[in-house]
Amino acid sequence: MSLILNSVVSLGAMGLLFGSGLAYASKKFAVEVDPRVEAINEALPGANCGGCGYPGCGGLANAIVAGEAPVNGCPVGGSDTAAKVAEIMGQVSQDGEKTVAKVICKGTCNNAKEKSEYYGINDCRAAALVSGGSKSCQYGCLGLGTCVNVCQFGAITIKDGIASIDKDKCVSCGKCLEVCPKSVIDWVPYSQEVVVECNSEEFGKDVKSKCSVGCIGCGMCAKACPFGAITMEGKLAKIDYTKCTQCMICTEKCPTKAISGELSKRKKASIEEEKCVGCTICKKKCPVEAIEGELKKKHVVIEEKCIGCGECAKKCPKGAIKMK
Repeated sequence: MSLILNSVVSLGAMGLLFGSGLAYASKKFAVEVDPRVEAINEALPGANCGGCGYPGCGGLANAIVAGEAPVNGCPVGGSDTAAKVAEIMGQVSQDGEKTVAKVICKGTCNNAKEKSEYYGINDCRAAALVSGGSKSCQYGCLGLGTCVNVCQFGAITIKDGIASIDKDKCVSCGKCLEVCPKSVIDWVPYSQEVVVECNSEEFGKDVKSKCSVGCIGCGMCAKACPFGAITMEGKLAKIDYTKCTQCMICTEKCPTKAISGELSKRKKASIEEEKCVGCTICKKKCPVEAIEGELKKKHVVIEEKCIGCGECAKKCPKGAIKMK
């Protein structure tokens, strides 16, 4: 009996001793945590997608407090989350337009030719290892849905043989860009509708033999753009989104329809006569001479010439021009 009692007392004493030691060590060697880290972590959406470039929301919170990441570093949370984080950090969030992932390929079953039939793992990366995939165009989307499988937000579906991304569901986490073996997914501004939807770097003749809607490098779009927003990089047209006004002239001129843009959605300038003072600024700024009017007289828009670029509306000092 005494042996058992002694054992219990000894264990109790050892437990108390070790507990006290651990309590002392935890206070002595404690690493102070900035309370802002916890506050930011709570403000973040908790998706832990890694789209910010850090290991989860906790990693981003630490980076923001350390000054290594911006307050709007979370692509999932958007402007609302950025505003909350900025408030915690005592900063002002400088939000630009959201960018979203977009599939830069129009090589659907009807548009693109196949060079072979693929039988194997239903994965784009696996298919790409077999002679680059089944499509004749080595730059085209393989459509096996590897990007669909990694998207945690249900933003990607396969339609008519190629991937399609719902920009309203995309949170810009970048997972789809990472896994695409053909690099056919790229970032575009959320509001950007005019996009060169082709990645092919082949000569025009070869492109046409493989895909009916590929960019053939003719340069017509670059020549027609009144804002210098399109340049030819090798054999492929590239749009500078910071210069693009989405006037859709390139969409009209492209002979293969490789450039997206719904002409039915093109807006037209409209001048409110009661506000117009006849300063002629709009007339001078119009790149297609779609505005008529003499100095100090009311101006009018020639609708059939208007390309909807909005330059006149931006420059009008009286706010007399609306895009409708």
